[in-house]
Amino acid sequence: MKIVKYKKIFFIITTIVVVLSIGVTAFFGLKLGIDFTGGTLVEFDCQGCSKVTIDEALSGYDLGEYSLRQSGERGFVLRTKTLESTQRQEVLKTISEQGATVNNFSEVGPTIGQELKSKALWAIGLVMLAIVLFIAFAFRPPVVRTETSKTGVITVIRDSHGVSSWIYGLVAIVALAHDVLVPVGIFALLGHFVGAEVGVLFVMALLAILGYSVNDTIVVFDRVREHLKDNADHNREEDFGDTVGKALSETITRSVNTSFTTLIVLLALYFVGPVVTQNFALTLIAGVIAGTYSSIFLASPLLVVIKKWRMLK
Repeated sequence: MKIVKYKKIFFIITTIVVVLSIGVTAFFGLKLGIDFTGGTLVEFDCQGCSKVTIDEALSGYDLGEYSLRQSGERGFVLRTKTLESTQRQEVLKTISEQGATVNNFSEVGPTIGQELKSKALWAIGLVMLAIVLFIAFAFRPPVVRTETSKTGVITVIRDSHGVSSWIYGLVAIVALAHDVLVPVGIFALLGHFVGAEVGVLFVMALLAILGYSVNDTIVVFDRVREHLKDNADHNREEDFGDTVGKALSETITRSVNTSFTTLIVLLALYFVGPVVTQNFALTLIAGVIAGTYSSIFLASPLLVVIKKWRMLK
């Protein structure tokens, strides 16, 4: 398949995307939401209000560098530092005097925010480790025969057909790292230019992306393994790049169709769903697109490169 033939082009594209994602994340950083930093969140509706009038009403209070943004036609989201009891009452009273209806009021302490941040990083790391271990176990070489020595010791002979299960796991992790870095880079840009914040839902979306993306990659790898076994069973010599290309040809339609139908649902959630899930849906949209790309244009060609490199050693 031409995807494997022109793998250098896709490696260049991937490298550019990854470098840009890391660069914007390092330069701008992620704008952490109240879940991670701690503070007060107030969501309210106001029919005749504007951002200017609410800002003027709140200007008399010591709220620090608060954030006020409009949500939908008449909704507003106010994020501030952690407020004391008196400040909370004054802010809620001022908002109510503008004719607003408070829908949600919540507070997160800075200690809880730091704990959530730490647990989020651990969760992502442990999921990726679990995926490597699972692939290494699931793709371990099949038993081709057993031999019994004169002393009665049974030796199990396995044949990996030239590709170790750990190689499949390593390539899958490289692809997953790409799939996570893309939405992270996008939200670093959105956080800098439009104030998009990341919270617990963002981490949940990243974890969902890891599970979704690895599925496409494993489907291709499993088909590669089947062809390698079939070639070995029939003593058929075939270039490894052709074997991977054949596996891609057989699975690419399935991968694209699955991702397309998933994107339809996510786009509906983004445009029609509640505001609170928009960033969640946007993260998944970026991750699904990145995951489909990586399973086809990154993971499979990378498997060919590593296999040929090991043959030259």
